[in-house]
Amino acid sequence: MLQGTTRRQGENGKDYAYRVIRENIMNLTLEPGRAISEVDLANALQVSRTPVREVMARLKEEHLVEVVPQVGTYISKIDAGLIEEAVFMRFTLEKEVLLLACDTFPPDELLELRHNVERQENLQNRRGAAADFHELDNAFHRMLFRGCGKEHVWDSITRLSTHYNRMRLKFEMGHPFDGAVEQHRGMIELIAGKRTGDVEAAVRRHIIEPMSRWEEVQV
Repeated sequence: MLQGTTRRQGENGKDYAYRVIRENIMNLTLEPGRAISEVDLANALQVSRTPVREVMARLKEEHLVEVVPQVGTYISKIDAGLIEEAVFMRFTLEKEVLLLACDTFPPDELLELRHNVERQENLQNRRGAAADFHELDNAFHRMLFRGCGKEHVWDSITRLSTHYNRMRLKFEMGHPFDGAVEQHRGMIELIAGKRTGDVEAAVRRHIIEPMSRWEEVQV
């Protein structure tokens, strides 16, 4: 039912339950629309129902679970409106961060971006690698924001992007991600060459344009 249930050293029951359940929602192991039970989750995690109940309340606030009175609890279906808000936020802020990066970006961080993309490229011909790519993709953008001193901004984007990220992963699981890898490589060269005039087009191509193909995905 759940993946990655190894408990970290010093992790209390509530934090452990929250981390594992949320990760399983985000990696689509717990699929949108699926009914879930506090009892089943508590048994799978080998914790009492109390931390699971508290986690459900928190995930409900994050729009990741829905509670229907007298019916049950469900993983939230992917919401087009929440995707639209996340895309607006990410496009606006990532464009500004790339402009900052073109002005000044630490060489060691740029090297880390290159290493990250190399790892992405190693996944391109591997079947079932979408989840691993998705993780590297998010790490790439976190490094980009961190290199500009805006890592907490990326954290805010991540909190708002739960429906966007689930949709993106769902699409990537059925389609090649070669284009995204190429775009990441292009962003690195854009930064290295300080090509501020190309920033908006690059971010639009990376964030806005893929949405036109998401209609192919059943949610």
